[in-house]
Amino acid sequence: MKYQNYKLVLDKQKIKSYIKNHRFLALDIETSPFNKYRNNEKASLDAHKSSITGISFSVKEGTGIYVPFNHKVGRNADFAEIFVWIKINILMNENLTVIIHNAAFETMFFYALGLIPKCRVYDTFAAAQMTLKTNSEFRKFSDCGLKKLVPELLKENLPKFEDITNGKFFDELSSEDFQTVSYACADSDYTLRLYRLFNDWFDKNLPKHRFIIENIESPTAIYVGIMKYNGIPLDAELMKLKGAEAQKQINQLKEDIKLTIGNIEIGENAGTKAFKNYLYKTLKLPVLKKTEKLSEAVDDETMILLSQWCKVNRPELVIIFNMIQEYRKWNKLKSTYIDGYLKFLNVVTNRIHPDLMPLSTQTGRFVSRNANLQNCPRKDNDPIGVRNFIRADDGKVLLSLDFSQIELRVGAFYCRDEKMLEAYRNDGDIHAQTTSVIFNIPFSQAVDKNAPHYKERRTIAKNCNFGVFYGLFPKGLKKTLEFKAGLNKSLEECIQIIKNLKTGYKNLENWQRRVKQEASEYGYCETYLGRRRYLPKINSADWRKKSFAQRCALNTPIQGTAADILKIAMCQILKGLPKRMWLKPILQVHDELVFEIPKDKLNEAVSFIKKCMEKKPFKDFDVPLIAEASVGKTFGTLKELGGSNTK
Repeated sequence: MKYQNYKLVLDKQKIKSYIKNHRFLALDIETSPFNKYRNNEKASLDAHKSSITGISFSVKEGTGIYVPFNHKVGRNADFAEIFVWIKINILMNENLTVIIHNAAFETMFFYALGLIPKCRVYDTFAAAQMTLKTNSEFRKFSDCGLKKLVPELLKENLPKFEDITNGKFFDELSSEDFQTVSYACADSDYTLRLYRLFNDWFDKNLPKHRFIIENIESPTAIYVGIMKYNGIPLDAELMKLKGAEAQKQINQLKEDIKLTIGNIEIGENAGTKAFKNYLYKTLKLPVLKKTEKLSEAVDDETMILLSQWCKVNRPELVIIFNMIQEYRKWNKLKSTYIDGYLKFLNVVTNRIHPDLMPLSTQTGRFVSRNANLQNCPRKDNDPIGVRNFIRADDGKVLLSLDFSQIELRVGAFYCRDEKMLEAYRNDGDIHAQTTSVIFNIPFSQAVDKNAPHYKERRTIAKNCNFGVFYGLFPKGLKKTLEFKAGLNKSLEECIQIIKNLKTGYKNLENWQRRVKQEASEYGYCETYLGRRRYLPKINSADWRKKSFAQRCALNTPIQGTAADILKIAMCQILKGLPKRMWLKPILQVHDELVFEIPKDKLNEAVSFIKKCMEKKPFKDFDVPLIAEASVGKTFGTLKELGGSNTK
């Protein structure tokens, strides 16, 4: 890194003199752990175990100032005085754009001080993820660190943290050492440079992505930082108790399996080579499915297929597959949802603080890791009660608001089918409407719970609704109904169901044809707001690759626009949080937002959040949005507030 004009600043007058009347500035914080957590790995990244050591600013390329607060060596600025000035004049200044690389991180530390930024935030980390790495591939999460981007895009090398600190924490460096000041200021300086670089690129190539970054993804990053800080409250004692119960069940199942198949090593997931050889060589069962490497499969779907085959051909073996599926289920429950969750339990908060990443899928949907809280099993397939592990603190409750059928509503908006639009505009029952369409029965019969075949027909209609927008084929429908709903329909019946559906919803097939045609012509698809996904295999000679790309072309506008709508709702909620610091966002699960609130704030919280979620997300969207509220002490005992006919 070349010599730059970086300075140490200790008083607010000099900060004010440097910032002057600039309407754009970059900001970066340095953090260090509290003394008691200095032996904890990555404690500096945890706002519950560490604090702000100093803040740097940059308003002009090649310049920057560093304001130290908590260095153990060298002079420090008065935190009580200076941070209040920074808070009022920068972080709460709605006329100022503050550029941050990974805004969720800084937000955690500001939120720990009781502060939610009201300035306009621009997250260059999010911007990086929405720029192209190749002609058809956007940058992944791992491609977007500041130390990786600067050498690649700006052709300069930033000093690494390890080289500067040499095994020390940042607060152990002298605040007055130029190397310390230079390291801190460089992060802000080069964040500012990336901001300009990315915006130039957006303006020339994808201007709609700049709009999404400025108005959706950057505020979403702030919301993510708040969720990360608040964390998921867990009942650790209940988890340990259930863990012991699960292990007892696993041990018993393993013994039962051994009594049936002999001394065959099955491992923790019944996927060993020995077990595979037992099925296909000893028992000589047919190979009904193969892996990508063309070897015999032993996954869950294979177990179901073999079980069904054995029911007809070798009924004495069915018990094996029932026990294996049960064994796998208990092992997964324990390893993923008990041992796995407890591994990430924060000793300070007794909560999990997962990494929620809003740009780690090509449709813009969230991904959760460390731990994955988005795949909590539903109670119909969970004898342990995993969702009950998530338990509100004393005097508080969990509140969930879930968009009702958001993807179906977005699909109706796109295809402009009058029957679909009418169902939603009249607060109707879309599953009954689809039942009427595919079985050629009156709507009154489709909603009559006492009508013949009501439950089966409605189940089929639901599965059609949630699959047909994405180009569901008859074979796919047959498989879905078989494995998800337990319904055995012939291929001919599934062909007729889909034919009736497309006949009844006349604009659906027209929309699908147009989307696939445009994707083939342009090589990409987009959400309504312009979030782009490239489809390099859309014109492939390989039918499988082409078919997958076509399904992505149908999926992305709907799922991606639904994701945009959810993030727009989060941005609306964010605006009201500074006045409602008691309202604690803790989790996002698909189309659902989860909060922890005081019991006596329930009505106010529901009213505020519903208003934010049901607000028209953008000018042209003309399908009503419904957010359904549920409340409970645990995530597994949430009860819906008010009735609904949308389930």
